[in-house]
This record gives sequence, structure tokens and C-alpha cells, in this order.
Amino acid sequence: MSNHPEIICRMMPFILAETNWKALKDQEIELAVLPWGATEAHNYHLPFSTDTIMAESIAVEAAKTAWEAGAKLIVLPAIPFGVNTGQMDIRVNINLNPSTQLAILDDITNVLNRHGIHKFLILNGHGGNDFKQIIRELGLKYPEMFICCCNWYQSFETADFFEKSGGHADEMETSMMQYLAPDLVLPLSEAGEGAGKKFRIKALNEKWAWAERRWTQVTSDTGIGDPAAATPEKGEKCFNEVTGKISSFIIELCKADISNMYE
Repeated sequence: MSNHPEIICRMMPFILAETNWKALKDQEIELAVLPWGATEAHNYHLPFSTDTIMAESIAVEAAKTAWEAGAKLIVLPAIPFGVNTGQMDIRVNINLNPSTQLAILDDITNVLNRHGIHKFLILNGHGGNDFKQIIRELGLKYPEMFICCCNWYQSFETADFFEKSGGHADEMETSMMQYLAPDLVLPLSEAGEGAGKKFRIKALNEKWAWAERRWTQVTSDTGIGDPAAATPEKGEKCFNEVTGKISSFIIELCKADISNMYE
């Protein structure tokens, strides 16, 4: 009898970083999901990894529900860097240019295409990332692929869960992080107010015109939105709402016939 304690393997076979070749080599895969976050300051109280933690946590939980419902998918390791071109004067905010994102996605799509995984979902957690034009370009290069993206933070009405909106290190993001990674969140007494300035030009505020914001001219603490009313209970409710919707989306994608997508 071995003196070693029994080792219990708790890997999730739908998480690429946790599975192994023994489990994966004959596994049917309909869909690959790529969480994409950012590495950037989130007011004084949230970690630089906030966007990545939320995107990856949502991807894993939604995938677990979808897997248990019979969906055949694989969640790829999260990309932790996003487009932060308007924040380069904030210390150690890491920027990936859109052209770099295209290069990364081109390489990943090439692998998926060669291995017959023709459905690809980019689960985005950072407002500076915009994958639409990249997907258009990759669609021309890989016509057998169905590539789509999802901004999880647009999948619900903020007012249904939170008192105040903002968009960055606000009540919503703070509540989510209090629920998902409380050990990485400072007390709210350490947070800045998240006061954000608006453009002087009306059209840019109405959002039918667009220009990149220079972050340190917009906010003094890097946050936009007051986090004072955040609670982990609000974060849990929002997380459950989001993962429920994303898991349903994943199930539909896995079942979909990409040669017959319209009705």
C-alpha cells in the first residue's frame, strides 16, 4: 500500500489551462471561448487585473453551466492586456495596440481553423477593446470560421442592480470584485470618488461622435463612477445574471449550424 495520500484530480476538462492531452486528444470541441481583459489602474482600491479577473471568471462559470448542459467547448487562457492608448501616462498601464490584437487573434484563429474548431467567441471585459473590425478582417482570411465577440458588461441593465453608473472602477466593477476577489479589494474608505469630466463638445458626450479620452485629464484617481455603494451581494446578483446569459449564448453557439445562421 502506498504511503502517499490519494490525489483527487479536480480539473475542468473544458478549461484548456487545466486539462491535459489524455483528456483532450479525443474530445469533441464545437466552440473556443477567449476571455480578454486588460492591465490598468482601477481607482485606488481595485487591482490592475480587474478586467481580466472578471472576464475569466465569467467565462469559466458560464462555460461550466454550458458544459453541464451538453455544450462542447473549450475556454482558452485569458489575454491580460488590452488597448490602453489613452492611458499611457498612468504608470505601468500596459497597452496592446489594435494591430497587435489582430496579430494575436490571427495566430489563434489559424490554430482553431486547422484543428476544425470553427466557432470562436471573444469574451471581452475591457471598454478599450473593440474587435469588430478585426473580426471582419479575419472573416475574409478564414471563411470557414464563425467569429463573434461579446462585451459581457453590456448584457444587463446597470440600474437593475446598482444605484450609480460610471464605467470604470465604479459601483458595478467594485461590487463584482468584492464578490469574486475580495482579498484584492481595498476598503472603500481608500477609494477615490471616481469623479469624471465630460467633453466640452456636445456631440462627443451624446456618443454619436467619438474621440479617445485622455484619461488623466478626465479623472484624478483613474476611476469614473462613485464606488461608495458597492457590496459583494450586488456583485453576486450581477455575476449570476451575466453568467446565465453568457451560458445560454454559448449553448446556442454550440448548437448552431454556421452554414445556416439566418431566418
